[in-house]
Amino acid sequence: MSKTIMVGMGDYKVGKAPDRLMTAGLGSCIGVCIYDLFSHIGGMAHIMLPNSRESKATGNPAKYADTCLEMLLEDLLKMGAVKSRLKAKMAGGAQMFSFGGKPPILKIGERNAEAVCQELAKAGIPLVAADTGGTFGRTINFDIQTGDLHVRTINYGEKVI
Repeated sequence: MSKTIMVGMGDYKVGKAPDRLMTAGLGSCIGVCIYDLFSHIGGMAHIMLPNSRESKATGNPAKYADTCLEMLLEDLLKMGAVKSRLKAKMAGGAQMFSFGGKPPILKIGERNAEAVCQELAKAGIPLVAADTGGTFGRTINFDIQTGDLHVRTINYGEKVI
């Protein structure tokens, strides 16, 4: 029997099919799923900020793209995933508030998406699908068995990537 594993903000979880992974409240945050379809092992991270080195705060490394994806990858490999078979999908990275001509540093959603792409490329994990940007929040539900990422929004319904 399958269960849904909830992933909170600034956290990540790993699981094995038939379980599903879910996170809600993706505004400027990124929900990224990394999975091995052959072994049916997958993980999801709810990333809040692009880079731990730019933050003055200490504490939770799972909030940041650079440190969280490293930990997620390590846990997936410990569970039996094979690095050469890993793929990724992501959603989120919205611009939830209008800043007009404000500096790019305030474009957190865009910077989060770019940081996740850079970290995936650095790890050699292909990003096979993404639903990012816009001005609306998302809730995502990842099916580890099939690799389907269900992306739900209030105004635009649900789609599968």
